[in-house]
Amino acid sequence: MKKYKLGKSELEVPALSFGGNVFGWTLDEKASFKMLDELYENGLTFIDTANNYSHWAPGNVGGESEAIIGKWFKESKKRHNIVLSTKVGGRMGDGTRGLKKEYIYDCVDASLKRLQTDYIDLYFSHYDDLETTQEETMEAFNDLVKAGKVRYLGASNLEVDRIASSNAIARDKGWAEYIAIQPLYNLYDRVKYEQEYLPLVEEEKLAVMSYFALASGFLSGKYRLLEDIEKSARKDMVKGYINERGLNILSVCDKIAKAHNATIAEVAIAWQIHKPSISTPIVSATSNEQLKSLLRSVDIKLSVEEMTLLDKVSAY
Repeated sequence: MKKYKLGKSELEVPALSFGGNVFGWTLDEKASFKMLDELYENGLTFIDTANNYSHWAPGNVGGESEAIIGKWFKESKKRHNIVLSTKVGGRMGDGTRGLKKEYIYDCVDASLKRLQTDYIDLYFSHYDDLETTQEETMEAFNDLVKAGKVRYLGASNLEVDRIASSNAIARDKGWAEYIAIQPLYNLYDRVKYEQEYLPLVEEEKLAVMSYFALASGFLSGKYRLLEDIEKSARKDMVKGYINERGLNILSVCDKIAKAHNATIAEVAIAWQIHKPSISTPIVSATSNEQLKSLLRSVDIKLSVEEMTLLDKVSAY
């Protein structure tokens, strides 16, 4: 699979990054190893995880995803062939969270131990910490870069003004800056990214790893009526999409999908890949069939007319 430079970094990544929240949650260790092998064989060598994945699953405390990836690294000897991103700051199973300096130091060492590696390619602040100064946080991250534990920094779920001011502090101090962001973005959820984040992305040439590329499954086309989600675990996440605008988006995706002998989900992901500011959507799969679908989305070439149709029907 063709590789691209990620933003201002020297990291070379494929058109899609794989969301590792499934490891240790919907995929057990054996199934996770199988998926990781298949990702590698198909050139999907950019893995995104977090130190608190997947604390929400019964019996988990956080760190399960990193631990599985680490065991796979040890067995496969493929660490240096993978671009790895992970995160700090989100709530762990024991309730700890935040971006204080000593906490970041402790968390990165714990992540490195679980991942069985001595460096992280891209380290994200997972959620903002309004009780800690941005200067303290950025100094801690800079220390990790200087120590060689982290190569590049990113921000996930931070408001755009907080990313801008954090980078301004870092530039003023000569410290490492955020070079990547992880925003919510898909055919339905466009407004916040395009109106708030995009100007900063273009100004600072930030890499963009969008999450929820399929709008929690709505853009798979499986859910078109409220009755369709009654027994779904995604009910609360999807119900807000089932409205006139959402159904119109699916209708246009249907037509374009048929023209490409593709699925609606493949068209929705291809739309993101065609967006110049999106570096690599974060996608996930729990089966070989789903993985093959993700791979097909990379090969779909949408015409200017098709992109215009999708942009128009999903306009906010």
